Amino acid sequence: MATPPDSLLLTPLNDLHIELGARMVPFAGYSMPVQYPAGLMAEHHHTRNAAGLFDVSHMGQLRLVGPDAAAAFESLIPVDVIDLPVGKQRYGLLLNDDGGIIDDLMFFKRESDIFVIVNGACKVGDIAHIQAKIGTRCQVIPMPERALLALQGPQAVNALSRLAPGVEKLVFMTGGNFTVQAGAQRIEVFLTRSGYTGEDGFEISVHESQAQALAKVLLAQPEVKPIGLGARNSLRLEAGLPLYGNDIDNSTTPVEAALGWAMQKVRRADGARAGGFPGAAKILAQLAAGAAVPRKRVGLMALERVPVREHTELQDLSGQRIGEVTSGLLGPTIDKPVAMGYVPPAFTALGTRINAIVRGKPVPMEVVAMPFVPTRYYRG
Repeated sequence: MATPPDSLLLTPLNDLHIELGARMVPFAGYSMPVQYPAGLMAEHHHTRNAAGLFDVSHMGQLRLVGPDAAAAFESLIPVDVIDLPVGKQRYGLLLNDDGGIIDDLMFFKRESDIFVIVNGACKVGDIAHIQAKIGTRCQVIPMPERALLALQGPQAVNALSRLAPGVEKLVFMTGGNFTVQAGAQRIEVFLTRSGYTGEDGFEISVHESQAQALAKVLLAQPEVKPIGLGARNSLRLEAGLPLYGNDIDNSTTPVEAALGWAMQKVRRADGARAGGFPGAAKILAQLAAGAAVPRKRVGLMALERVPVREHTELQDLSGQRIGEVTSGLLGPTIDKPVAMGYVPPAFTALGTRINAIVRGKPVPMEVVAMPFVPTRYYRG
């Protein structure tokens, strides 16, 4: 596929996006649809109420192959890889030597390999890092020929099971190989029942040569409409899910990012395989000390109807700077301004009042629990 004049890469669905009237923008080095003619708000609500189809082919897909793959990969992330059963998926964090997050990712244990999905903006560096660190212990095989689609929303299972019977039996964070019937064409896919919207749904890996046919047959289902990056961002924020580059980065530890839940007991202090990952001493000390971290990610809700965007300064009630908003918008589902940001431990208790400084004026905000909108993952 040719690179466009502005040097942006194209996904296999680029022609379809243009056909559907998408507004295209640069994102992670790709030309990506930010929204379709219906607009961000309509797309957001459609995903919450029916099913939305997202092109996430900019993300990186790779395989780790070999008898030592699980142990090797576990040396890079603070997560239990070895004991993850075949057929299940887990959220992971690729760390640097100081415990900072290089990227967050998803991985799936298959019979013959570990399937990994990393963020699009990070994939070149991630794959190089993984290759350099564990390439002598297992095969690290990038899969640039694979596209990735996400079908999200409460009616996603209705639409997909019509085309690929059996997917309705999957539960959250499981998956497998399926055949999607697209007219006379049979499309082989690998999919998981997961996603990044807080809704039930599926992430579908497909060969790039069949991606457009798959998208078209999904969009032909009455429940499904195309959704762009704008609604993807508002959906994940309402679900309390961090965005790499905004809410987490290589200066943030999992404990500071409130992602300690992703570290299973076996990798923690006194666990059977405690430590053994980059930055382990620092991260385990932060876990043991509880609140003894310099800052922590929290959920915030504005008490006035004023959207609070990323990079907005946060102050205590006496006017002292205490942190910054990393993501924020008017949540379409709850119709209230919500945000994530980092504050010192003393300001993390639910109900704590602080101020966001918007155009020089304080906007009162309250620390609240996340997700802002209850998740609806299908657990059986």
